[in-house]
Amino acid sequence: MIARYTRPEMGAVWTDEARMETWRQVEVAAAEEMEGPAEDELRAIRAATFSVEAVHEREKVTDHDVAAFVDVLSASAGEAGRWLHYGLTSSDVLDTALALQLRRAGAIVLPAARALVEAFAQRAREHVDTITVGRTHGVHAEPTTFGLKMAGYAFEAHRNHQRLQRAFDQVAVGAVSGAVGTYSATDPEYERRVLARLGLRAEPVSTQVVPRDRHAELLQAIALAAAGLERFATEIRHLQRTEVREAEEPFRAGEQKGSSAMPHKRNPIVSERICGLARVLRGNATAAVENVALWHERDISHSGAERVILPDSTILLDYLQHLALRLARGLVVHADRMRANLELTHGALFSQRLLLALVARGRTRDDAYRIAQAAAHEAWDRGVPLRDLLAARDDLGDLDLDAIFDVRHFVRHAAAVVARLDEIA
Repeated sequence: MIARYTRPEMGAVWTDEARMETWRQVEVAAAEEMEGPAEDELRAIRAATFSVEAVHEREKVTDHDVAAFVDVLSASAGEAGRWLHYGLTSSDVLDTALALQLRRAGAIVLPAARALVEAFAQRAREHVDTITVGRTHGVHAEPTTFGLKMAGYAFEAHRNHQRLQRAFDQVAVGAVSGAVGTYSATDPEYERRVLARLGLRAEPVSTQVVPRDRHAELLQAIALAAAGLERFATEIRHLQRTEVREAEEPFRAGEQKGSSAMPHKRNPIVSERICGLARVLRGNATAAVENVALWHERDISHSGAERVILPDSTILLDYLQHLALRLARGLVVHADRMRANLELTHGALFSQRLLLALVARGRTRDDAYRIAQAAAHEAWDRGVPLRDLLAARDDLGDLDLDAIFDVRHFVRHAAAVVARLDEIA
């Protein structure tokens, strides 16, 4: 992933140095659980070092990265180096080491995913009574509260946190089962001991690789988490439109520039960035699913793609969560604009209240619907308050207009719904 979207802590997980260090940890753990090496040999193996440059130079000869790494590490260990990679195959090292890297990535992603739940919940409670218009198809529907909107994002963030937690947990498995996964040079108990040293579980049947449905599940969870952030960001983009302006991204006045040409601009650039990069994560998830079907006991068609999509996906999700937290915590809410926008349809959004009142007074539903629809459209089209139109009529019976046009009726359960956040936040 390019440096622009890489936060340092997560970027450090995926450097060549970090990747080869996990290879070293696997090789050392395997040697430590082996019966052959003497104690002085184990000390030499533990002290063995490598450099990325030396491995890359050796790979020019071997045309095989793990073999090059083993050559360099073995040379550093001296005579004891003969015990490195003993009975192992490349996938034992690569897949087990990858699980270690993914565990480190999860330790960064999961706290931020949890912080998003708290951030959304805090804004939901803050705006539980902030009345705004609810929109369906992008068109005014009925009043809701901004707190209810934010509560929905909080619960979705909670589900995504749980999904990510499960996905990172199920991918934390390794394999030390040798060529084609039959333990021909080792045994299952040896595998269990090696993986226990590394804090990993053993894949029940690894063929020669850990099955890639595990990694696909992780990238699906990452893609879903990003889609949730995109849903939130899309809402902010709509609400920040000049004609709406009910909410805005935080903007550093006097420092930040919204446009190189138009000084007045304050654009929803963070939200747009979230939406754009979420598309990349969905594409990576598709590639991960394509990696599931490998030939026979192993091929490496998954390998090249994984070197891109696993680092990029964890790096991007980490970055998107950081952006979303900044948005959620710093979002500027214009409650006055929300109330003003409620009046744009001149009361037409109270049409269901009128419909139900007419039905309650004996009208058929179809008759009541036609009356309410015609009156609402007239109010909207002519710019005349619906309440005034109804008050001027004497053919509708004794309607309680105060009750029909009481906006509090729509949001009377908002506090109870937002209180459900206590279960998760």
